Amino acid sequence: MILVFIEEREGKIKKSSLEALSEGKRRADELGTEAHAVLVGHNVESLASDVFRYGASRAYVLENSLLARYSPSGFAQALMSLLEELKPEIMFFAATSMGKDLAPRLAAMLGISLASDCTQTAIRNGRLEVVRPIFAGKAFATFALRSSPQMITLRPNVFPLADPADGQGETVKKDVVIPEEKVKDQVIEVIREEGAELDVTEAEIVVSGGRGMKGPEHFDMLRELTSILPHSAVGASRSAVDSEWIDHQHQVGQTGKTVSPNLYMAFGISGAIQHLAGMSSSKTIVAVNKDPDAPIFKVADFGVVGDLFQVIPVLKQELKKVLSE
Repeated sequence: MILVFIEEREGKIKKSSLEALSEGKRRADELGTEAHAVLVGHNVESLASDVFRYGASRAYVLENSLLARYSPSGFAQALMSLLEELKPEIMFFAATSMGKDLAPRLAAMLGISLASDCTQTAIRNGRLEVVRPIFAGKAFATFALRSSPQMITLRPNVFPLADPADGQGETVKKDVVIPEEKVKDQVIEVIREEGAELDVTEAEIVVSGGRGMKGPEHFDMLRELTSILPHSAVGASRSAVDSEWIDHQHQVGQTGKTVSPNLYMAFGISGAIQHLAGMSSSKTIVAVNKDPDAPIFKVADFGVVGDLFQVIPVLKQELKKVLSE
């Protein structure tokens, strides 16, 4: 059995978790087994029916009022009790902030290996193999984990989302008993950036700016583009974040977030190694930079050598024309 952790935020299941579940279902079919889903929280049972549409045959709901907000220790303890009971062969997480925090904790508690931020999975000789980028994305390594369960985090926006179907399954609700003193950490409050609607890791289009933006006020030009483009978000290079032109939550790169959108637009970003590590798996990359020798052009599918302050207004006008047709 393949067990998939389903992440819930503000009463909704994250798309990246449904991608992980879709991949879990595909691999479960190859192995002749089932894909099951698990939700952890408080009053999340109503979301269980959603996972059946993406291939889960059973949904486990682990409930406790102490888990209403994310708690690394609380969620890990709740999942440990289920893993000890079910003993799944494979467990998938989305490689989100939560998944990358929770999966290593569970792996350490179980004394098993973890393959993180994987971009491919396959079944070979009846066993799961995974591929993940290494050396800042310069190479790819193929792994077959010996430990059980095989614990994997999957990079968002890489694995295709299954077409939702009218699936049905069994919901198993379990009231988790966790002493309050055992919950040693908890998210107290989530403060969203004003006007922010979509995280860069889940966006289908990422519009990023770097040092070439010349100041925080010019990031409004990128926000205007995202207001035109559907399912888009504003990203940034480390230099822009370090200059305090934009919040860290927008940073793309080795020390920021890893993104794999359908379209990545880089304005005024030279293309340092650490930035490329966070966006090189994008389906299509468009770069605008005044320097024709900028490293970003080596990975770009399309490049414009020019002044971004002249390119963006023209691009905005053309996008409005195209999208209004």
